[in-house]
Amino acid sequence: MIRARLRRRRALAAAAGLLFGVLCVLLGPAAPASAHAALVASDPQNGTIVPDAPNRVTLTFSESVQLVEGRIQVLGPDGKRADQGEPQADGATVTVPLRSGGGRGTYVVSYRVISADSHPIGGSLSYSVAEPSTPPVAAGDAASNDPVVRTLISVGKYLGYAGLVLLVGPVLVLALLWPHRLSRRGPARVVYTGIGLVLGSTLLGLWLQAPYAAGASLFGVGFGDLRDVLGSTFGAVMLVRLGVICAAAVLLRPLLRTGGESKADLALLGALGVAALATWPLSGHPTASPVAGVSVVLDAIHLAAMAVWLGGLLMLLAFLLPQADARELSAILPIWSRWAATAVSALLLAGVVQALIEVASLSGLVDSTYGRLILVKAGLAAVVIAVAAVARTVVRKGGVPESPRPLRRLVAVELGVSAVVLAVTAALVQIPPPRTAEAAETAATKNTTVSQTLRNSSMSLQVDIFPATVGNNSLHLYAYTPDNKPLPVVEWTATAALPAKGIEPIEVPLLRITDFHAIGDVALPAAGDWTFKFTLRTSDIDQSTVTMTAKIS
Repeated sequence: MIRARLRRRRALAAAAGLLFGVLCVLLGPAAPASAHAALVASDPQNGTIVPDAPNRVTLTFSESVQLVEGRIQVLGPDGKRADQGEPQADGATVTVPLRSGGGRGTYVVSYRVISADSHPIGGSLSYSVAEPSTPPVAAGDAASNDPVVRTLISVGKYLGYAGLVLLVGPVLVLALLWPHRLSRRGPARVVYTGIGLVLGSTLLGLWLQAPYAAGASLFGVGFGDLRDVLGSTFGAVMLVRLGVICAAAVLLRPLLRTGGESKADLALLGALGVAALATWPLSGHPTASPVAGVSVVLDAIHLAAMAVWLGGLLMLLAFLLPQADARELSAILPIWSRWAATAVSALLLAGVVQALIEVASLSGLVDSTYGRLILVKAGLAAVVIAVAAVARTVVRKGGVPESPRPLRRLVAVELGVSAVVLAVTAALVQIPPPRTAEAAETAATKNTTVSQTLRNSSMSLQVDIFPATVGNNSLHLYAYTPDNKPLPVVEWTATAALPAKGIEPIEVPLLRITDFHAIGDVALPAAGDWTFKFTLRTSDIDQSTVTMTAKIS
């Protein structure tokens, strides 16, 4: 009776830990922040006015991307498609061909692509040809993600991690530590549950990737979308995982029934285990890391150590401590203690190095959601490690206690807190690491073009200065009438001065490109607030002068 109550309490505690972990995932950061790449440049640039219609639009991202069929379009001022043919992706650059003879006015480019770590990124930008106009309205929001799909992805990842724990650790214990006299029926059920969770989470991930990539609802995709997922890098990795797990399930049957596996079978199982573990980093953040090879290896080690440690703890709590006798435990626990110490060391080392790669800076650790979750995960891991240290001390100093109940309680605490750690991990893989945001900010910093529009009663002058830094700078001037029509200019003159540092006006040589467009180059020797003066002669007797201040860094 007492034993039955204890079993019920342990089951309730495990269920509560699992439920709490899932809730952490469900209530975790939402996310427009699901995109792990960033648009860092475009040609034409967002918000600019170009004199002639370009024959293509170029989008440059912070990492390699894959196209989503039908999700990149360019709308002209009349609201009709201005793109023609299929966009092309070459690494981090996407080129969108345009129809010839595009009209004047504002164009809107909307895009949705898949970043290297399988997460979609979407958005829009605009540019104008000759003159701005009312922007066309694109159908749908290219950056949107269905909240149900997003939540189910996190839950699926959590179940996949749980499946690894139920599969890897128990198999290792059965192969190397399990007493021959004990039944393997209970552990076999655990392993088969793990296999089912991994297979189920993988199939769920394949299905969810279609609406996730397309920005659609859970059932708002068709066969073509699923085919695109299966043909992608993500789909290939998931199919490899399915095949490897199915092969492992066949090889595991002798081990789970009688323990009559051969050394060749164990070696093959080990190879399949390594292949299966590699599919997790190959479909996540590590593939987009600045040192992708290192990150993939570290992430696989991190997962393997986690699965060995937690899966072994589960076997101790559920089977070995209640069923093994003192003699068996005295042989098993010291070996397990060394395994656990090795797994924890590998877990910490791989986790710290990987966090340093992804977070990249101290501010990223403190100021970003990803960094704060890393701190939460580290704090929870510290609690687990402290409890594990107490348990190891009990084993090393006192041997196997007459009643393993205190040891079982310590192991139960380790597993309960670890369930929450798994939930935090599942949330982390859905959040862009700080290095992604920093890459976008660096690119934005590099794009230091100063753009101003100067107006008076007779004209409007758009001025672009690039890169607005000390040294050589390029100027682009576009002249318009007050009602935004091109204004023919007969003669252009310009000067640049820095009164604060005693630099007198420097004449800027200008080259007339069209009636209303001129360009020039000037070397600016010092940083500061430069005063630019432009004079435009539009006839033998008519001219206008405008001035502006631009910060040169």
